[in-house]
Amino acid sequence: MRHENATRTVILGVAASDAHVVANQLIAHSLRAQGFTVVNVGACTSVAEFADAYSWHPEAEAVIIGSLNGHAYEDLQDLPAARAQGLLDCPVILGGNLSVGSHKDASDAERFRALGVDAVLSDPELLPATLDQLRTRAPQPLAAS
Repeated sequence: MRHENATRTVILGVAASDAHVVANQLIAHSLRAQGFTVVNVGACTSVAEFADAYSWHPEAEAVIIGSLNGHAYEDLQDLPAARAQGLLDCPVILGGNLSVGSHKDASDAERFRALGVDAVLSDPELLPATLDQLRTRAPQPLAAS
C-alpha cells in the first residue's frame, strides 16, 4: 500500500449517459486502499457536475471519468469549454469502453485528447501510475477550441 498518498485527492465519476457503477465503485475502493481521498460523484455525471465537484475540491489532482456504454465522446462535448473557462483546471483521465461496437480504433484516444482529456486508459490498473505521472508533469497550456 502506498500510504504516502494520504493527502492526494481525485474526483471520480461516470459519464453523463452512463449508469454503470460497478467499475466506478471498484476503482474508488482501490484508490482509497492506496491512500487517495476519492470524491465519488457517481453515475450519469455531466461535465458541469464534474466542474462543480472540482470547484468544491480544487485540491483534486485529477478528474477521472469512466464510461462503459461507448457514448463518452458525446457526453464530453462540453469539456473543451469547461477547460477553456478554467472550470476543470486539473488533468482529466478517461477510461472504459469508449466507443460503440466491437471494433476499437487507435484514433479514439486522439478524439478524446482533442476534447481536452489528458490520459485515456484501457486498464484501471494503470490509474495510480498515470496519476503519479500527471502529478510530476509540468502544467501544459490548454489548446483553444
